[in-house]
Amino acid sequence: MATRRVMVGDQEIEIPEFNFKITPVIIGAIVLWLLTGIYIVGPDEVGVVRTFGEFTRVTQSGLNWKFPAPIETANTPKVTEVKRIEIGFRSLKNGQYRTVEKESLMLTGDENIVDAEMIVQYKIKDPVEYLFNIVLPELTVRQAAEASLRTVVGRNRIDETLTTGKFAIQEETKLQLQSILDKYESGIHIVAVQLQDVSPPKEVIGAFKDVASAKEDKNRMINQAEGYRNDVIPKARGEAEAMIRDAEGFRDSRVKRAEGDAAKFTTILKEYNKAKSITEKRLYLETMEKVLPDIEKIIVPDKDSGNMLNLLNLFPGTGKEGGKK
Repeated sequence: MATRRVMVGDQEIEIPEFNFKITPVIIGAIVLWLLTGIYIVGPDEVGVVRTFGEFTRVTQSGLNWKFPAPIETANTPKVTEVKRIEIGFRSLKNGQYRTVEKESLMLTGDENIVDAEMIVQYKIKDPVEYLFNIVLPELTVRQAAEASLRTVVGRNRIDETLTTGKFAIQEETKLQLQSILDKYESGIHIVAVQLQDVSPPKEVIGAFKDVASAKEDKNRMINQAEGYRNDVIPKARGEAEAMIRDAEGFRDSRVKRAEGDAAKFTTILKEYNKAKSITEKRLYLETMEKVLPDIEKIIVPDKDSGNMLNLLNLFPGTGKEGGKK
């Protein structure tokens, strides 16, 4: 191998002399370095390119190129993927789960303790804000979700939290969590918030069940009483209305009868004023006919009068007649 001599200080040394050309090697290295700038953005991803650490552009799905590192770097977050955060519990690989009490135990507005577990689903709505405005996005969402849930539960009483208020708590927690993340400019959109289980602490769950059973018994007895009331009151009102109608009918019939009797009396009075003796005798005979319908009757005229009173048929339908004396 050919050598050449080089003076180093006071000494002369020999170094090997290479005969190949260095330019093609440099060009090849540059080409290989430029090829490392090729990257692929998936259909569910967005490319975010940084130049010397500062954001410069966003690239879409497909084959893209950037200046190789350290000039430019690219991140490809999945913007359509729905991510999941568990609050108050953690799912295990064997299908079971474990409770995280430091996250799940919280105070209600009436100072009772409840054990609340929740699932938060979210996705990226702005990849630039997601990458550059927050650190550890999953931890940020978890802590903001836990704080939101504690705030909302702290505004509600325990009865509402355990029963009818769950849906309202979910919606209010979702709005509060989204508001917090928007203030952070996190680029995160909350898709859903779902309460998995809300129950009293294990130490007092038996007592809460007894209270719930007592409330159910109370409501059942109230419903029974209301049903009895709704059954009895209409019947009583109906009977009262029927009695009123009967009384009104009786009143009307008596009034009509009295009016008829009065009219009859007035008519008889007129006839009486025309012929008093005859009318008196006729009334007498009619009265006797009513009083003694089944007794054989003989009408005898006054012995001092020279007139004979015609016998009346006092047995209608029998063909019997009284005699004269």
